[in-house]
Amino acid sequence: MEYCLFTEPQQGFTYDDQLAFARSAERHGLDGFFRSDHYLRMGPGDPLPGPTDAWTTLAGLARETSRIRLGTLVSSVTYRVPGILAIQVAQVDAMSGGRVELGLGTGWFEREHLAYGIPFPAKRFDLLEEQLRIVTGLWATPDAETFTFHGAHYRLDEAPALPRPVQSPVPVIVGGGGPKRTPALAARYATEFNIGFVAEEVVAEKFAVVRAACEAIGRDPETLKLSVALPTIVGGDDAEIARRATAIGQSREEFDNGANIIGTPERVAEKVERLRALGAERVYFQLMDLRDTDHADQIGAEVLPLLPR
Repeated sequence: MEYCLFTEPQQGFTYDDQLAFARSAERHGLDGFFRSDHYLRMGPGDPLPGPTDAWTTLAGLARETSRIRLGTLVSSVTYRVPGILAIQVAQVDAMSGGRVELGLGTGWFEREHLAYGIPFPAKRFDLLEEQLRIVTGLWATPDAETFTFHGAHYRLDEAPALPRPVQSPVPVIVGGGGPKRTPALAARYATEFNIGFVAEEVVAEKFAVVRAACEAIGRDPETLKLSVALPTIVGGDDAEIARRATAIGQSREEFDNGANIIGTPERVAEKVERLRALGAERVYFQLMDLRDTDHADQIGAEVLPLLPR
C-alpha cells in the first residue's frame, strides 16, 4: 500500500504552502505529494494569492525534495498540447531523478477556461485518447528515432522524442467514473486507475469494471495499480475535527457524507483497511487547507503508523 497527500492549491495557496506539505510528506515517510491542475478557485472565498501552475510547481518541488513521488491528479488535456506536455513531464522527471507521475484527464471546469481564454470543446474524450497515445508514444520511441502521429486533433511529424524521461515508463494515471471509455483508456494506456470522491460500494464497482476492461484487451489486471482519492479530515478529538471542517467552509456533518475520510487516526485506519480490501493499492488523502501543516504532520506521524503496508 502507498499513501500520498493530495492538494488543491487553486483554492488560494502559494508555492511555499505546497512545499511545506511536500516536505511533511517526505519527512514522515509518505509516498508522494500530488496536486490538482487548475487555475481558478472553486466556490466562494478569497482567491489570493492566485493560482500556481502545476508543472512549474512540480519542477520546483523536484529540486527541493529527494524521495517522494510527485504528480498531478489530474492535468487537463485542454491546457497543453501533448508534444509540449511530454517535454515538460520528461524534464521534471529528470529534475526529480525519476519521481514524476502524470495524471491526465478530460478537464471539466468550464469557468476557468472562460476566465483564462482556454478553449473548452464540448467533447474531449478524443483529445484525451490522442494525448495518451502521443505522450506514451513519444516516451517509448527508441533513441535516434522519431515519432510521427496524424490524428483528428493533433499532428506530429518526425518529432525527435526528446528529452528522454528518466523512468521507463513514466507512470500515467487515468481516472474517473465513466462507465466505458474511461476504463478502456486506463486499461490501454495507464499504469494506474484512480477513482475519487465516491462511497466504498462505488469504488468496488469501478475497480471491477476497469479490471474487466484489462481482460478484454488481454492485459493482466494485476499490472494496473488501483487507487482512491478522498477528502480527508483527521483529528485527535471532536473539537479538532470540527475546527478543520469549519476552516474549509463545511460542518462536520456536511463533510461526513459516507465517502470522505474523517475521524481519529484509528477511524481513518479502519477506513483505509476497507479500501485495501476492495483492491486499493494507493490512497490519496486530499487536504484542502494548505496552511494547516499540522494536519499533514498528523497524518504522517499518527495515521501512517497504523496503516497497512
